[in-house]
Amino acid sequence: MEALSLAEIRPAEPIDPKTVAQALASEFAKTAVTRDQLGGTPKVERDQIRASGLLGLIIPADLGGLGASWVDTLDIVRSFARVDSSIAQVFAFQHLMLATVRLFGTEAQWQPWFRQTAENNWFWGNALNPLDTRTASNIEARQREFHGKKSFCSGATDSDMLIASAIDASTQKLLIAAIPTSRSGIILHQDWDNIGQRQTDSGSADFEHVRVEEAELLTQPGPLSTPFACLRPLIAQLIFSNIYLGIAEGALAEARQYTLQQSRVWSGSLADDIRSEPYTLLHYGEFWVQLEGAKLLTERAAELLDDAWNKGEVLTAEERGKVAVAVTAAKVATTKAGLDITQRMFEVTGARATTAALRLDRFWRNLRVYTLHDPVDFKLRELGDWALNQQYPKPSFYS
Repeated sequence: MEALSLAEIRPAEPIDPKTVAQALASEFAKTAVTRDQLGGTPKVERDQIRASGLLGLIIPADLGGLGASWVDTLDIVRSFARVDSSIAQVFAFQHLMLATVRLFGTEAQWQPWFRQTAENNWFWGNALNPLDTRTASNIEARQREFHGKKSFCSGATDSDMLIASAIDASTQKLLIAAIPTSRSGIILHQDWDNIGQRQTDSGSADFEHVRVEEAELLTQPGPLSTPFACLRPLIAQLIFSNIYLGIAEGALAEARQYTLQQSRVWSGSLADDIRSEPYTLLHYGEFWVQLEGAKLLTERAAELLDDAWNKGEVLTAEERGKVAVAVTAAKVATTKAGLDITQRMFEVTGARATTAALRLDRFWRNLRVYTLHDPVDFKLRELGDWALNQQYPKPSFYS
């Protein structure tokens, strides 16, 4: 399949991002099953996103972007996740990386990067893993270098820019930089072959004495240095929640279609039509309640995030804490609801729905892989500390 042209996806200016996103999602859905089986880089789909103009979704309009809110941005992420959660993750990480330079860097850094991203349709990839201490930063011959191995580099393949991290050899502090993916010494490996999220390119990378300029280091204000900078992990967690929710919504939509078109009434049922089969209705009722609750929590958290984002550097620790509680609640709710629905959807579709050609198990596989990013048990402990002791979650790269 050839990539759609910009005119085909985005026929006129100004664009309506949600309309464009829906057109893209419809295209992604046509090949989602096949690409799940193949794995690898969704190059065609990434180029469709490039052509769409959506890579500049959260970039302010005066810098060439679309000036979207986090509510609208995350809504589009969720619409992609309903049909293809791998693409949703890579697309969402674009905006997480842009948020990273905005939150951790200076205006003189992030504004030019924003403009160039909007002008050139840059894709940003991830090489920031705070738990990965195998990449060191050294100053040699008055030049800083990142050297070592990285893991879980989601979206790095086919990207234009990378957010990369390393441990400062002298201070043992985490350093984060924005660098071109094409820079000499960066080697991206095609070694991501997991059971789910198979097209996120979340494999490993080698950094072989990669040059990092002083102007590329995000040190002012730096990682998690202010309440505003501490919004970064909350954006990441809320991205996860929206993708989990989108996966569950997509699973339920496909289950419903299959039930109505293919499922049969069990011989022991008193119903003569699947639409009135009591146990089938019971399961769908449970699914709906779970999703409705998770959806409301997730949408409320996004609204609070927008409020905090718009406050900028005057955001207080308490205001950030309120967002953290809301985001953490959404993360727990979407994880639990999603895992339940994607596993139990077969109870309302039946044995024939397990045929490999349908690959309905992809919803569970995708969600199971993604929800292991950081343990939900720790989120529940944080919420317990809030509920009992009124202690907000302590800022970290995971809370």
